[in-house]
Amino acid sequence: MSRLFQLEGVGVRYGEAEILRDISLSLHASEFVAIAGPNGAGKSTLLNLLAGLAPPSQGTCKLMDRAAHQWPRREFAQRVAVVQQAEPAAFPFTAEEVVYMGRMPHSTGLTESQADHIAVADALEQTGMSSFRNRDFRTLSGGEKQRVLLAAALAQAPEILLLDEPANHLDLHHQIALHRILRNLTRKGLLIVAVTHDLNLAAAYADRIILLHQGRIHTTGSPADVLRGDIIAEVFQVHVALHQSPSGQPWMIYGE
Repeated sequence: MSRLFQLEGVGVRYGEAEILRDISLSLHASEFVAIAGPNGAGKSTLLNLLAGLAPPSQGTCKLMDRAAHQWPRREFAQRVAVVQQAEPAAFPFTAEEVVYMGRMPHSTGLTESQADHIAVADALEQTGMSSFRNRDFRTLSGGEKQRVLLAAALAQAPEILLLDEPANHLDLHHQIALHRILRNLTRKGLLIVAVTHDLNLAAAYADRIILLHQGRIHTTGSPADVLRGDIIAEVFQVHVALHQSPSGQPWMIYGE
Protein backbone atom coordinates (compact mmCIF):
# COMPACT_ATOMS: atom_id res chain seq x y z
CA MET A 1 0.00 0.00 0.00
CA SER A 2 1.16 3.52 -0.78
CA ARG A 3 2.05 5.51 2.33
CA LEU A 4 0.31 8.89 2.39
CA PHE A 5 0.84 10.22 5.93
CA GLN A 6 3.85 9.71 8.16
CA LEU A 7 3.90 11.02 11.74
CA GLU A 8 7.05 10.82 13.84
CA GLY A 9 7.21 11.82 17.51
CA VAL A 10 4.33 14.28 17.17
CA GLY A 11 3.28 16.37 20.14
CA VAL A 12 0.79 19.22 20.43
CA ARG A 13 0.60 21.79 23.22
CA TYR A 14 -1.93 24.56 23.76
CA GLY A 15 -0.24 26.83 26.28
CA GLU A 16 0.60 24.65 29.27
CA ALA A 17 -1.77 21.87 28.20
CA GLU A 18 -0.21 18.88 26.43
CA ILE A 19 -2.89 17.49 24.11
CA LEU A 20 -0.89 14.93 22.11
CA ARG A 21 2.48 13.38 22.82
CA ASP A 22 4.82 10.96 21.07
CA ILE A 23 2.44 10.09 18.20
CA SER A 24 4.14 7.98 15.53
CA LEU A 25 2.16 6.22 12.82
CA SER A 26 1.78 5.66 9.08
CA LEU A 27 -1.44 5.89 7.09
CA HIS A 28 -1.82 4.27 3.69
CA ALA A 29 -4.01 4.32 0.60
CA SER A 30 -6.95 1.88 0.59
CA GLU A 31 -7.28 1.98 4.39
CA PHE A 32 -10.29 2.80 6.55
CA VAL A 33 -8.79 3.98 9.84
CA ALA A 34 -10.97 4.83 12.86
CA ILE A 35 -9.61 7.09 15.61
CA ALA A 36 -11.31 6.35 18.93
CA GLY A 37 -10.85 7.20 22.58
CA PRO A 38 -12.48 9.00 25.51
CA ASN A 39 -13.40 12.68 25.45
CA GLY A 40 -10.26 14.80 25.67
CA ALA A 41 -7.98 12.05 24.38
CA GLY A 42 -6.85 14.20 21.43
CA LYS A 43 -8.87 12.65 18.60
CA SER A 44 -9.97 15.89 16.90
CA THR A 45 -6.55 17.43 17.45
CA LEU A 46 -4.93 14.51 15.63
CA LEU A 47 -7.42 14.90 12.77
CA ASN A 48 -6.66 18.63 12.56
CA LEU A 49 -2.95 17.85 12.30
CA LEU A 50 -3.63 15.55 9.35
CA ALA A 51 -5.78 18.30 7.83
CA GLY A 52 -2.80 20.67 7.91
CA LEU A 53 -4.68 23.17 10.05
CA ALA A 54 -1.79 23.64 12.48
CA PRO A 55 1.82 22.47 12.81
CA PRO A 56 2.77 20.06 15.61
CA SER A 57 4.55 21.52 18.62
CA GLN A 58 7.17 18.83 18.17
CA GLY A 59 7.88 16.04 15.71
CA THR A 60 6.74 15.89 12.08
CA CYS A 61 3.45 15.25 10.30
CA LYS A 62 4.05 14.70 6.59
CA LEU A 63 1.73 14.19 3.65
CA MET A 64 3.60 12.55 0.80
CA ASP A 65 6.94 13.53 2.39
CA ARG A 66 6.03 17.24 2.81
CA ALA A 67 4.92 18.77 6.12
CA ALA A 68 1.12 18.84 6.00
CA HIS A 69 0.83 22.48 7.11
CA GLN A 70 3.35 23.62 4.46
CA TRP A 71 1.35 22.46 1.44
CA PRO A 72 -0.19 25.23 -0.69
CA ARG A 73 -3.84 25.08 0.32
CA ARG A 74 -5.18 24.58 -3.21
CA GLU A 75 -2.81 21.68 -3.87
CA PHE A 76 -3.61 20.21 -0.45
CA ALA A 77 -7.36 20.48 -1.11
CA GLN A 78 -6.98 18.62 -4.39
CA ARG A 79 -5.77 15.64 -2.37
CA VAL A 80 -7.42 15.93 1.05
CA ALA A 81 -11.08 16.59 1.90
CA VAL A 82 -12.21 17.31 5.45
CA VAL A 83 -15.69 17.04 6.99
CA GLN A 84 -15.75 18.58 10.45
CA GLN A 85 -18.12 17.68 13.28
CA ALA A 86 -19.21 21.25 14.07
CA GLU A 87 -22.71 22.32 13.12
CA PRO A 88 -22.39 23.76 9.59
CA ALA A 89 -23.05 27.40 8.88
CA ALA A 90 -26.44 28.41 7.49
CA PHE A 91 -25.44 28.63 3.83
CA PRO A 92 -28.01 30.62 1.79
CA PHE A 93 -27.67 28.12 -1.07
CA THR A 94 -29.32 25.00 -2.38
CA ALA A 95 -27.91 21.61 -1.40
CA GLU A 96 -26.52 21.21 -4.93
CA GLU A 97 -24.77 24.60 -4.78
CA VAL A 98 -23.12 23.58 -1.51
CA VAL A 99 -21.87 20.38 -3.16
CA TYR A 100 -20.49 22.42 -6.06
CA MET A 101 -18.32 24.25 -3.51
CA GLY A 102 -16.38 21.01 -3.19
CA ARG A 103 -15.17 21.49 -6.75
CA MET A 104 -13.41 24.80 -5.98
CA PRO A 105 -9.89 23.27 -5.70
CA HIS A 106 -10.28 22.06 -9.31
CA SER A 107 -11.88 25.22 -10.69
CA THR A 108 -10.24 26.81 -13.72
CA GLY A 109 -12.83 29.47 -14.55
CA LEU A 110 -16.09 31.13 -13.58
CA THR A 111 -18.34 28.39 -14.95
CA GLU A 112 -18.59 24.73 -14.06
CA SER A 113 -16.99 22.16 -16.35
CA GLN A 114 -18.47 18.88 -17.49
CA ALA A 115 -16.21 17.17 -14.96
CA ASP A 116 -17.74 19.35 -12.24
CA HIS A 117 -21.28 18.38 -13.26
CA ILE A 118 -20.41 14.68 -13.27
CA ALA A 119 -18.61 14.81 -9.91
CA VAL A 120 -21.47 16.68 -8.21
CA ALA A 121 -24.17 14.41 -9.62
CA ASP A 122 -22.21 11.31 -8.57
CA ALA A 123 -21.59 12.68 -5.05
CA LEU A 124 -25.28 13.49 -4.56
CA GLU A 125 -26.21 10.02 -5.77
CA GLN A 126 -23.70 8.27 -3.50
CA THR A 127 -24.98 10.08 -0.41
CA GLY A 128 -28.66 9.63 -1.28
CA MET A 129 -29.19 13.37 -1.63
CA SER A 130 -30.13 13.68 -5.32
CA SER A 131 -33.78 14.38 -4.51
CA PHE A 132 -32.67 17.21 -2.16
CA ARG A 133 -30.54 19.01 -4.74
CA ASN A 134 -32.89 22.02 -5.04
CA ARG A 135 -33.70 22.29 -1.33
CA ASP A 136 -32.47 25.32 0.61
CA PHE A 137 -29.56 24.04 2.72
CA ARG A 138 -30.89 25.98 5.73
CA THR A 139 -34.14 23.98 5.74
CA LEU A 140 -32.43 20.58 5.97
CA SER A 141 -32.21 18.49 9.13
CA GLY A 142 -28.87 18.01 10.87
CA GLY A 143 -28.44 14.59 9.28
CA GLU A 144 -29.32 15.87 5.82
CA LYS A 145 -26.84 18.73 6.19
CA GLN A 146 -24.18 16.21 7.22
CA ARG A 147 -24.82 14.16 4.09
CA VAL A 148 -24.65 17.27 1.87
CA LEU A 149 -21.29 18.21 3.37
CA LEU A 150 -20.06 14.66 2.81
CA ALA A 151 -21.23 14.95 -0.81
CA ALA A 152 -19.25 18.18 -1.16
CA ALA A 153 -16.16 16.35 0.14
CA LEU A 154 -16.69 13.49 -2.33
CA ALA A 155 -17.18 15.96 -5.19
CA GLN A 156 -13.73 17.28 -4.28
CA ALA A 157 -12.38 13.98 -5.71
CA PRO A 158 -9.76 13.58 -2.96
CA GLU A 159 -7.24 10.84 -2.36
CA ILE A 160 -7.79 11.21 1.39
CA LEU A 161 -11.01 11.82 3.31
CA LEU A 162 -10.82 13.03 6.93
CA LEU A 163 -14.04 12.94 8.96
CA ASP A 164 -14.83 14.03 12.51
CA GLU A 165 -17.78 11.99 13.82
CA PRO A 166 -19.28 11.37 10.35
CA ALA A 167 -22.31 9.53 11.77
CA ASN A 168 -23.25 12.48 13.98
CA HIS A 169 -26.95 13.44 13.45
CA LEU A 170 -27.56 10.38 11.25
CA ASP A 171 -30.24 7.78 11.95
CA LEU A 172 -29.31 4.09 12.03
CA HIS A 173 -30.13 3.47 8.36
CA HIS A 174 -27.97 6.35 7.18
CA GLN A 175 -25.14 5.50 9.60
CA ILE A 176 -24.85 2.08 7.98
CA ALA A 177 -25.27 3.47 4.46
CA LEU A 178 -22.54 6.04 5.11
CA HIS A 179 -20.07 3.47 6.40
CA ARG A 180 -20.72 1.23 3.41
CA ILE A 181 -19.91 4.20 1.17
CA LEU A 182 -16.69 4.83 3.07
CA ARG A 183 -15.66 1.17 2.90
CA ASN A 184 -16.32 1.09 -0.85
CA LEU A 185 -14.23 4.24 -1.32
CA THR A 186 -11.24 2.52 0.29
CA ARG A 187 -11.62 -0.27 -2.24
CA LYS A 188 -11.16 2.39 -4.91
CA GLY A 189 -7.87 3.45 -3.29
CA LEU A 190 -8.90 6.24 -0.91
CA LEU A 191 -7.51 6.63 2.59
CA ILE A 192 -10.40 7.25 5.00
CA VAL A 193 -9.63 8.50 8.52
CA ALA A 194 -12.65 8.96 10.79
CA VAL A 195 -12.93 10.03 14.41
CA THR A 196 -15.68 8.01 16.07
CA HIS A 197 -17.26 7.27 19.43
CA ASP A 198 -19.13 4.26 18.06
CA LEU A 199 -16.82 1.31 18.61
CA ASN A 200 -19.25 -1.19 17.10
CA LEU A 201 -19.38 0.77 13.83
CA ALA A 202 -15.59 0.93 13.88
CA ALA A 203 -15.45 -2.82 14.47
CA ALA A 204 -17.79 -3.50 11.56
CA TYR A 205 -16.19 -1.26 8.93
CA ALA A 206 -12.68 -0.08 9.85
CA ASP A 207 -9.53 -1.89 8.77
CA ARG A 208 -7.61 -0.40 11.68
CA ILE A 209 -8.44 1.37 14.93
CA ILE A 210 -6.13 3.88 16.59
CA LEU A 211 -7.15 4.06 20.25
CA LEU A 212 -6.00 7.23 22.00
CA HIS A 213 -5.76 7.63 25.75
CA GLN A 214 -4.47 10.70 27.59
CA GLY A 215 -2.92 12.10 24.42
CA ARG A 216 -1.01 8.96 23.46
CA ILE A 217 -1.64 5.99 21.22
CA HIS A 218 -2.69 3.32 23.69
CA THR A 219 -3.30 0.57 21.12
CA THR A 220 -3.51 0.32 17.37
CA GLY A 221 -4.36 -2.59 15.11
CA SER A 222 -7.27 -4.50 13.67
CA PRO A 223 -10.64 -4.24 15.47
CA ALA A 224 -10.09 -7.71 16.93
CA ASP A 225 -6.70 -6.63 18.31
CA VAL A 226 -7.96 -3.36 19.83
CA LEU A 227 -11.49 -4.12 21.03
CA ARG A 228 -10.64 -6.38 23.94
CA GLY A 229 -12.30 -6.32 27.31
CA ASP A 230 -9.15 -5.44 29.26
CA ILE A 231 -8.26 -2.59 26.88
CA ILE A 232 -11.77 -1.09 26.89
CA ALA A 233 -11.93 -1.28 30.68
CA GLU A 234 -8.57 0.47 31.06
CA VAL A 235 -9.22 3.24 28.51
CA PHE A 236 -12.94 3.92 29.01
CA GLN A 237 -13.48 2.63 32.57
CA VAL A 238 -16.37 0.55 31.24
CA HIS A 239 -16.83 -3.20 31.31
CA VAL A 240 -18.09 -4.85 28.13
CA ALA A 241 -19.37 -8.20 27.00
CA LEU A 242 -17.58 -9.20 23.81
CA HIS A 243 -19.31 -11.14 21.04
CA GLN A 244 -18.42 -12.13 17.50
CA SER A 245 -20.45 -11.73 14.34
CA PRO A 246 -20.82 -14.63 11.87
CA SER A 247 -18.10 -12.98 9.75
CA GLY A 248 -15.73 -12.91 12.72
CA GLN A 249 -16.00 -9.20 13.59
CA PRO A 250 -16.09 -8.26 17.29
CA TRP A 251 -19.04 -6.40 18.73
CA MET A 252 -19.75 -5.29 22.26
CA ILE A 253 -22.53 -4.82 24.77
CA TYR A 254 -21.55 -2.04 27.13
CA GLY A 255 -21.81 -2.11 30.88
CA GLU A 256 -21.85 -5.89 31.29
